[in-house]
Amino acid sequence: MAKKVRIGVIGNGGIANGAHLPGYSLIPDLCEIVALCDIKPEALKSTSEKYPQAKHLFEDYHKMLEMDELDAVSVCTPNRVHFQPTVDALNAGKHVLCEKPIAMNAKEAAIMAATARKNGKILQIGYNSRFAPSNQTLKKFVSAGEIGDIYYARAQSLRVRGIPGWGVFIDKEQQGGGPLIDIGVHILDLTLWLMGHPEPVSASGVTYQKFGTRPDVVGFMGQWDYKKFTVEDLQSAMIRFANGATVVLESSFVANIRQEVHNTTLLGTEGGAEAYPLSITQERHGSVFTFEPKVPNSNINTHHAEMKGFVQCILDGKEPLVTGEHGVMVARIVDAIYKSAEVGHEVPVEKV
Repeated sequence: MAKKVRIGVIGNGGIANGAHLPGYSLIPDLCEIVALCDIKPEALKSTSEKYPQAKHLFEDYHKMLEMDELDAVSVCTPNRVHFQPTVDALNAGKHVLCEKPIAMNAKEAAIMAATARKNGKILQIGYNSRFAPSNQTLKKFVSAGEIGDIYYARAQSLRVRGIPGWGVFIDKEQQGGGPLIDIGVHILDLTLWLMGHPEPVSASGVTYQKFGTRPDVVGFMGQWDYKKFTVEDLQSAMIRFANGATVVLESSFVANIRQEVHNTTLLGTEGGAEAYPLSITQERHGSVFTFEPKVPNSNINTHHAEMKGFVQCILDGKEPLVTGEHGVMVARIVDAIYKSAEVGHEVPVEKV
């Protein structure tokens, strides 16, 4: 492989232009953007004007994958189009950074992870929260045993009025769901990682659609077409794990709450913790106290750190921080929550 990782980007929409391409551009000593691909000519044109170093432009990603001078790709398409480009890229011998969620369901996710292993290529999933320095610090506390056995966690990603007014976020056929599969998966992945990825065994979930189909609800992230809203606007679930631990997961695009919440709370036998802002609560010398570690570089862009981590793993031949298998576990839980909400009772988290 070349001294620099040669990158192509499939899908030139918001996440590509807002995260992946800027992230790669910041590390020119490690990688170079050589190709762009989008089925929309106007998106391809506008992106190529911002990144003229990408000399190869494609409307068909299959053609892009034929390039020998390509080492890795970012898959930045809608959820429905994560699976096939990722599998095709891995089979073409390219490393892949696939945006979250890994796929529309766990069955697709498992095939993607297996394809990466079969071809000896990296498959990293875009759960960038793990790259936050404060979360890295919290993980060190957990790994050192200072929280003890984590038996309960509350993971929340709740917006007050946050239905995206652009893209396909309100389209179940394109996205697979609403806030659960869009923002809930971020805080779920972070929580699972902090807990050491215990094996999930069952989930009891509910979903609500109380606001998205109404014309009288204000949008803080642009106004969506309420007639096309086919996803949930709030989700709640309890997940049970084989080690006896439980996680309560909540996510919303719309909720009548005082302020937005994006946080995970961990309760352990030796201490407790919250991720945002980072705090640790413990009992010592007959007293209970909470301290807030001050972490250097806490304001870094975690997307940019994610791109750098991906490229560095390729150069060093190391396992990524967020593996395909981690993406599969999140997908298994999401599948179970949606199924539970549909049937009205607790269901197993199926293995794939």
